[in-house]
This record gives sequence, C-alpha cells and structure tokens, in this order.
Amino acid sequence: MLERLFNIRQQGSSVKTEIVAGLTTFVTMVYIIFVNPPMLAEAGIDLGAAFVATCVAAAIGCFIMGFWANYPLALAPGMGLNAFFTYGVVLGMGHSWQSALGAVFLSGCLFLLLSIFKIREWVIQAIPLVLKQAIATGIGAFLALIALKNAGIIIASPATLVQLGDITQAGPLLAILSFFIIAALMFREVKSGVLISIFVVTAIALSMGLVSYQGVMSAPPSVVPTMMQLDVASALELSMLSVVFAFLFVDLFDTSGTLVAVTHKAGLADKQGRMPRMGRALSADSTATIAGSMLGTSTTTSYIESVSGVSVGGKTGLTAVTVGVCFLLMMFFAPLAKMVPAYATAGAILYVAVLMLQNLKSVNWDDMSDAIPVSVVLLMTPLTFSIAHGIALGFIAYTAVKVVCHKSHEITFSVWLLTALFIFKFAIE
Repeated sequence: MLERLFNIRQQGSSVKTEIVAGLTTFVTMVYIIFVNPPMLAEAGIDLGAAFVATCVAAAIGCFIMGFWANYPLALAPGMGLNAFFTYGVVLGMGHSWQSALGAVFLSGCLFLLLSIFKIREWVIQAIPLVLKQAIATGIGAFLALIALKNAGIIIASPATLVQLGDITQAGPLLAILSFFIIAALMFREVKSGVLISIFVVTAIALSMGLVSYQGVMSAPPSVVPTMMQLDVASALELSMLSVVFAFLFVDLFDTSGTLVAVTHKAGLADKQGRMPRMGRALSADSTATIAGSMLGTSTTTSYIESVSGVSVGGKTGLTAVTVGVCFLLMMFFAPLAKMVPAYATAGAILYVAVLMLQNLKSVNWDDMSDAIPVSVVLLMTPLTFSIAHGIALGFIAYTAVKVVCHKSHEITFSVWLLTALFIFKFAIE
C-alpha cells in the first residue's frame, strides 16, 4: 500500500529510510509547538487551543504535502509570521485576533488561487530579488527584537525608547545560555539543537523553582475557544490590505524558496531545475494555512528544516506523513509545553533571526538603488514593530530610488501597482 501511495522504490528509497527521515525532520522543527502557542497567547488566543491548533495545522499540511504532492516537505505555523500576527497586527495595529485570523484566511485563499491558476511564477518573478531579500532580512531583525524583548535583555525606556535590561537576572541569563547552546550544537551539526536547548533551559528553570511542574502528558486541550472564530469581514477592510499582502508575500516567497531547496537536495528536480507536482505542493501550503486559520493559528508554511530529513535519505511523501503523525501525537504533551518559559524559547527565536539575516550577504551593497530599499526594510520593520509597514515602506523606497537614479525601466508593473496601493493606504490612515 505504501509503495502504491508514495512510489518509494521508484525513488530509490525504503519505508524504513522514509520513516527515519520523517523523525529526523520532526525533531528539528518540533520546537514550534513550544514557541508558537505562547506567542499567539499574547494576542489573546487561548493557550491550550493555540497548542492544539498548531499541532493539527502542521499535521494537515504534512498530510496534504505527503499524500497529494508526494514530497518530503514538512509544514507547520511559520516563525516570523506568528510574531507579525501577535506583535504587529494585534498588539501593534490594535486589530482583534479574530480579524488577524481572517487576514490569514484571506492570504491562504489568495495563495491557493495563485497556485491553481499558475500565477505564482508571474508574481514571484515580478517582485525584484532585492525586495525578496529585504523582506527576509527585515523579518529576521523583527524576530531578533522580539527575542531580546521576551528575554528581558532589551526593555522599554521613556528616554531612549529601548535600553539594556538587567542581564544579571535569571531570565536574561538563561535566554543567553539557550542561544549559545544552540550555536554550539548547530556548529557540531546536532540537528535537534534548538529542541535540546529549550529542554535544557526549562530543566534548569524547573530546578531553580522559576517554573512549576505541571506534568508531561494529558488529554489534548479543547480547540473550541478558537475554532471558526476568524473574522473575515473585518479583514476585508482597506486598513487590513497591507496585512493580507504581508502574510501572502512572506508565505509565497518562503514556500517557493524552501520547495526549491528541498527538492534539489533530494534530487527530485529535473535537469532543467523544474519540479514535478509543484502546483500540488503549493496547494498543500495554502490549504494548510486556510485550515490553520479556521482552527486558530497563524500562517502555516513549509519548513527549511525538511532538509535534515532529506539529508538522511527522505525522498517521498511518507517522510512528510511521518512528521504529521508525530505532530498529532504531540497534542497529548500540552502540560510539557506549558512549562516552557519565554526565555527558554528566546534563544530559538534569535537563532532563526540569525538564519534570516544571512540574506544580507546576497545584497549588492555597491548599488545604492538596491542597498537603500533593503536598509529601509531592515530598519523600519523592527522599529515600526510591523512586517506590513516594513514591506510597504520598502516598496515605496525601491520605486522612489529607482526613479531618481534613472532606473525606472527596472520597476515592474506589479511593483508600480503595489507602491501606489501602499501610498494610498498610508494617505488614508
């Protein structure tokens, strides 16, 4: 049956190899169940419901990717977009978490339409590479600020906006320890380094009496508090336009880049670099996002950590299905997730930020018409505490700089259109 479903032998793999690959991928990305629910809880979402929604949305995405697209690509609620959901849309812009879920739902629907009608390639090619790099680095800077804030390393100041917190306290010290544990383990190619650091810091906090023991396993919490609570009507308002675009753009670029990286690593692309069943893979991502918004979690996206499973032989959808089963089993470990303090996950968030900031090395800093928009997004995303504002200002800066530098021919129609929409949005706010 597995052979008929996944063509395992045809891909030169085995059931055992695929399951081991799935377990490897899962261990490298399971940290999301400890990071995502507390972050969404800050937006007002019930913690237990967010935990279950995270697990189920990840499982749905993995199952569709595995059974429908037959790719060894795992999915879960994405880092960066969950931070934008909470700190940008809800706490920053003042929208309700129900409206934010509505925006996630709309972005998923748009992504699905782009995939079905094969417009995705046009959209991706129409957006300049430098803006894609800028968005990734801006999100990285945004995540870094959130990690430092959650750890108490950076705190608010009435005089200077921000200042260094008391890093002699247990929370900041443990957050710093978490980050260096990850750095040491990743340098030694320990694929579960992020998860190990979370467990080590939580264990230290437990031994010091900083957190209380709540058990390890229990029946899954109820998802009723968030199930079908999304507010699509309010997400259709003009003020939410940039929010929907931000969710869509980031997921679109992230998924496409991850898909290319994983399929090439697994040797699944043809000699021309084309990937079979790409439409199905993109549909899996967008469908999981739609389902996740209905359950009560932020955008579900493909994880680059899937490369870890591919590196040990994963080549088919059975790898993704194995990851999905593991996420469903994790629903019974809610008490364990509730014990993890914010400073234990701060190191993981900061590590993800470092990975995203690596996009800066690809920027042509000698060309000011590229360097300026990247700098605008990089600086304005964390300083406005909004990915949407960072993207909008980046598009406007890109268009303006290209015009004054007599490079208007490099501006595509879609960039002109989006720039005009973003200017209009700022004008009416």
